[in-house]
Amino acid sequence: MSNAYQFHKSILREYDIRGIVGETLHESDATALGRAFATAVSRATGKAAPQIVVGRDGRVSSPGMEAALVEGLKAAGAEVIRIGTGPTPMLYFAATTMGTDGGIQVTGSHNPPHHNGFKMMLGKKSFFGESIQEIGRISAAGDLNEGAGSDRHEDIKDRYIARLLEEAVPNNLAIGWDPGNGAAGAVLGRIVAGLSGRHIIINEAVDGTFPNHHPDPTEPENLEQLQHLVAENKLDLGIAFDGDADRIGAIDAKGRIIWGDQLLAILAADLLKELPGSTIIADVKASQVLFDEIARLGGKPLMWKTGHSLIKTKMAETGSPLAGEMSGHIFFADRFYGFDDAIYAGLRLITAVVHAGVSLADLRDRLPDTVNTPELRFAVAEEEKFGIVEKVKSALAAAGASVDATDGVRVKTNDGWWLLRASNTQAVLVARAEGSDEAALGRLKASLTQALVAAGVTPPKI
Repeated sequence: MSNAYQFHKSILREYDIRGIVGETLHESDATALGRAFATAVSRATGKAAPQIVVGRDGRVSSPGMEAALVEGLKAAGAEVIRIGTGPTPMLYFAATTMGTDGGIQVTGSHNPPHHNGFKMMLGKKSFFGESIQEIGRISAAGDLNEGAGSDRHEDIKDRYIARLLEEAVPNNLAIGWDPGNGAAGAVLGRIVAGLSGRHIIINEAVDGTFPNHHPDPTEPENLEQLQHLVAENKLDLGIAFDGDADRIGAIDAKGRIIWGDQLLAILAADLLKELPGSTIIADVKASQVLFDEIARLGGKPLMWKTGHSLIKTKMAETGSPLAGEMSGHIFFADRFYGFDDAIYAGLRLITAVVHAGVSLADLRDRLPDTVNTPELRFAVAEEEKFGIVEKVKSALAAAGASVDATDGVRVKTNDGWWLLRASNTQAVLVARAEGSDEAALGRLKASLTQALVAAGVTPPKI
């Protein structure tokens, strides 16, 4: 095996490694990643034979990618524990509770079927950012450990399922579940069988072609099947997952989508009864309603950067028991491990509804209504995206605007707020706006458009 290997420049992302199978991502990349990752873990831990746990999602390409990855890990001397097909949070659970030196999940997450990738851990922490770039440098330089590692299979599903079911509370709710033929289907049936109430699961079979709909619960069209299920069976709520079950979507009995920031508000209300004064973290895309609601309930709202690895790191720094993103990543350190497990978040949502003594629809109705845009994405050149945001930030500062620069620019006015940030994973700018009414939202969108045009970007009609 040749030592030096160059990855396609597009696949080493901020939070993970991700590419198009057969185009930018091949099994040879998986092998090279295994060698470089095992080398990095060995050097970080001082162990010649680090123990690394490996899991995979249900994509068609994942078994081959996983096998190639394991060969690379072993070639650098790693002792590999293979846990098979399951959600990414099951891999996090394994790495956290087994005390391994590292972990890798082969997963394309919520991306199209012909995409795949890898999410990584060093010890119990996310492996991201500069660490991922270092993997590329180690591989390109051929600066790799040599070894003769080993691999073994271990089924941890029983332990993972039992741990999640510790959150089960007595209830008489009727709930629909849609894992979207994603990796959650490997464990969901057994979890639901351990719950009280009435349950219906659709799209349970793990199928990497995703024959029924794309597994991304942030896109309304992917929740239509669950909405029909809830309506036809008069269910109290519906819960959906993305392809690797680290993001949650939810539907109330009225068929309304409960967005990530609304879910976090409902979960925070329940948690703050037990842990008053806690810091609750949300990303910059979340509604002002959420931050105001956390403060109203006696919590300490903290706005932070978008990205599951960044949120987890901030939780550890601040001791926050709960955090979330608009994208449906929900992180519990209260009674759990601080990582984003959508199945666990679903069980905590059931708990919150039971504790409240009212329906999820009632809890949604208690939140103030605002008018907002969906997440808006504008394609720009990769090398220009951060510079454009800096131009906008400078112009706003010169104009004396009220700006939060935690992640991009979030501008607050009497009408509401708008956000512009550069995506860490794609060659796009991401924007969002929220106003008190349609007229206010119109003014905010006009302000956003004006700022983009002044920075040399002509956006499509917002």
